[in-house]
Amino acid sequence: MEEGEDMIPLEKFFLSIMNNNIIDQNRVRQVFFLILILLLAIVLFLQLQSFIPALLGAITLYALLHRIMFYLTEKRKWKKGLTALLLMFASIIIILLPVGLLANMLSSKVSYAIQHSSELIEALREVVHNAERRFDITILSDDNINKMGDAIANSLPKILGATFNTVTTVFFIYFILYFMLVNGRKMEDALYEYIPLKDENVKRLGNEVNRMVISNAVGIPVVALAQAIVGLVGYLILGVKEPFFWFGVTWIAGMLPIVGAALAYVPLSIIFFANDRTWQGVAMLIFGFGIIGTVDNVMRFTMMKRIGNVHPLVTVFGVIVGLNLFGFIGLIFGPLLISIFTLLLRIYSNEFVTKQREITHIS
Repeated sequence: MEEGEDMIPLEKFFLSIMNNNIIDQNRVRQVFFLILILLLAIVLFLQLQSFIPALLGAITLYALLHRIMFYLTEKRKWKKGLTALLLMFASIIIILLPVGLLANMLSSKVSYAIQHSSELIEALREVVHNAERRFDITILSDDNINKMGDAIANSLPKILGATFNTVTTVFFIYFILYFMLVNGRKMEDALYEYIPLKDENVKRLGNEVNRMVISNAVGIPVVALAQAIVGLVGYLILGVKEPFFWFGVTWIAGMLPIVGAALAYVPLSIIFFANDRTWQGVAMLIFGFGIIGTVDNVMRFTMMKRIGNVHPLVTVFGVIVGLNLFGFIGLIFGPLLISIFTLLLRIYSNEFVTKQREITHIS
């Protein structure tokens, strides 16, 4: 009996060793499998990175359309394929058609603006020299003015090229979107199955993505459009040449962070000053910074925060990051990256840190 009692701790000891070996083997297999998945993900990313803007565009449209899709197919019992095609056609009419008209309007003026960019350089040089003579100071050298003019001339086609993407990208956006809409429920259920998080955290992640996409996909263009409309009124009153061209430039520039619509009304004021239309130049600056800038600040920090409860700093820095990573579609997904990063930190704390604290407290 004593021998048997002595063997019980030994049996427990050997069993604990076996269990630890099993746990270690499982961890090794898990790490190896994760490395394999990561390597395959890197290979796929490198080979398909040119399609990332199309994928992000499809995700954006899916976030805007999936609720309507579910309502029509599940409540109204519409056929999925036809419903998806109908919603895609509606998005083309509502979203792509206005963008296409804007692109057509600006494309006819872009070559003119580039060819006459020297006029803006000369105007800037004259304004600077007048100020230097009047106040006996040195503001900018001619070389710096020429470099600034070249930067302006080069930035316009780049901005337009990033804004109005190729037909191929648009095709793949809708190609991907069709299958996302038709298989929306299966896709969302798969996220719960394959993402290694609690269901509540997967739901939080999905809600965050949906909220941020809607906030930026709707908020940023609407804010820029409001600035452009207000700017158009001022351009017409002040007698700006080609006011609708500058309306389009203001709309595009208004979507960019920090400088925003100033890329439109500051050059206009310089042109006014160079042409000895001083009061128009002063009025353009006052109207731009006072009225157009106020529209931007009020709407960006109130309407967008109300739509998605997005902090203004997340929007500003997210747009900067997104433009560098994804081009123009980064206006939407840059802030999303920052929001997801902070959300993942909270999820990690909820999934692992809190659990580890509970284990430590119990032990």
